[in-house]
Amino acid sequence: MKDLKWDKDRLYQLVRGKLGDYSFVVISNREPYIHTMSGGKIVWNRPVSGLTEALDPVMRAAQGTWVATGMGDADKKVVDDHNRVAVPPDKPEYSLRRVWLTEEEIKGFYLGFANEALWPLCHVTFFTPPIFRETDWNTYKKVNQIFAEAVSQEVAGGKAMVLVQDYHFALLSRLIKEQNPKITVGQFWHIPWPTHEIFRTCPWQEEILDGLLGNDLLGFHTQSYCDNLLETAEHSLGAKIDREQSAVVHRGKTTLVQPFPISVDFDWLSREADNEAVVREMEKMSRQFNLKGKYVGVGMDRMDYTKGIPQRLQALEKFLERFPDYRGKVVFIQAGMPSRTQIESYKDIGQEIEDLMKGINDRYGTDSWQPVIPMTKQLTPSALAALRRLANFCVVSSLHDGMNLVAKEFVASRIDGDGVLILSQFTGAAAEMGEAILINPFAIDEFARKIKEAIEMPEPERRRRMKAMQKTVASNNIYRWGGSMVSKLISMAGV
Repeated sequence: MKDLKWDKDRLYQLVRGKLGDYSFVVISNREPYIHTMSGGKIVWNRPVSGLTEALDPVMRAAQGTWVATGMGDADKKVVDDHNRVAVPPDKPEYSLRRVWLTEEEIKGFYLGFANEALWPLCHVTFFTPPIFRETDWNTYKKVNQIFAEAVSQEVAGGKAMVLVQDYHFALLSRLIKEQNPKITVGQFWHIPWPTHEIFRTCPWQEEILDGLLGNDLLGFHTQSYCDNLLETAEHSLGAKIDREQSAVVHRGKTTLVQPFPISVDFDWLSREADNEAVVREMEKMSRQFNLKGKYVGVGMDRMDYTKGIPQRLQALEKFLERFPDYRGKVVFIQAGMPSRTQIESYKDIGQEIEDLMKGINDRYGTDSWQPVIPMTKQLTPSALAALRRLANFCVVSSLHDGMNLVAKEFVASRIDGDGVLILSQFTGAAAEMGEAILINPFAIDEFARKIKEAIEMPEPERRRRMKAMQKTVASNNIYRWGGSMVSKLISMAGV
């Protein structure tokens, strides 16, 4: 039987046809719609997010509830007495339940335990050790409990399916189950899961694992992360492991642990790349940065120490040193916003990246040529699409990454069928995109040679590789990810 393509309509029909009298609840830290003040008026916007793209049609079909932290400066102005607002604001189809956190709670829960403990713990980058503060852990527990109470109020004892998102809520599923064991709960962990030897360094490893095993279904990007979770549960909790079914039995209950590789909306990105606004942006950038006749490389990441941006710049410098014939002929655009700047390690990586770019330009730049062009401002979707289309090669050099959607966005935007992707073997995307030039970002000399290989690759070979990657990304799109998880949850609920 031919495998039907997943799209927004198919996902919508799945939920509308199968959900029955179950309510559907999604929980995430980031909200799908934000209300802010602009010129004395309340305006709304939708954050750019693959998560929102996948789950928004589910919520529309289910007419469910999305529970998230309210962060917009006008968010409180539009909610009702139960902290709910109907969304999408222009055509309401489901409810957004906002949870309010204090600055201290955000500091301890989000900036502290989630991003200074769990994030570095799960991203094995060697250079940024996790920071385990008991005060942060206590706040993390408190916030998970706040969200559990919000979910309980929304479900109100009825039949429900709940889908929890990411590492901010490692304890939440267990708390939900304790309030109502009949609720079917799934969770997707959007970052890697490390080996047992690494995870055991967390002082609260048992509590975190117990929380996650409150799920009926636990999803990761790859089977290797699933395997790591099974191993961790076995060693840390003494849980019974069924490796054939990829399941954990803990407290007499079974949690199915499965891979659901996240992706992008291939068709939408391709359409967005093919419009006049993008062409104008390409022409503008080409003039502004004197790109005509140059080999253009791009890196498009937020400034995070997991993304391997310093290694990328070191490889570019080695390339210019070893292959001087390319000086004046190659321009590398490093686009990406500073991230989580309240955290010291993020300030440090931002400064390191800035120093490396300046050093390369000082050593190799001329009056008419600058080898590295920093773009650290917020870019419009048209500008991002223009960069992807202008590039002869795109570099994704993550030191450790759950999936990496930048790689897939680049492929989806190449409506010309050309371009080369240089991709770290330490990304989840590498398992799906073997036609990319795969690199070890720590091997700087080899990395530099791979840049040369990308530039010199013959056009027929470039197109062959790109065609194969586009076929993969178009098939394994964001709606397949959402549909696969929701289908599994529906079957587990016995609907």
